[in-house]
Amino acid sequence: MTLRGAADSSGLGDLEPGTNQRGQLRSRISDIAWTALCTVLALWAVWSAVGVARGVTAWAYCAVAWVLLAVALALRVVAIRRRTGIRPSYRTGKYSQR
Repeated sequence: MTLRGAADSSGLGDLEPGTNQRGQLRSRISDIAWTALCTVLALWAVWSAVGVARGVTAWAYCAVAWVLLAVALALRVVAIRRRTGIRPSYRTGKYSQR
């Protein structure tokens, strides 16, 4: 007898092929990765902007950090729209579900 009891009788664990958890695993991992990337870039951008404000001559690092953050956030928005099926209508300019 297992700790899970009757739930193990089917033979399928949480991440076996064909389960809901397995189907959601890729999107969950990508969400975590995108969140970590955007957090690191945001911290870097703010830190370099504070350094520039204090008089440290790191304008190039500050500009690169903000550009990379903007690109990462734009790609994140595109990925979310592609996954959820939200697309702008070119005739009306409104967003609708697929």
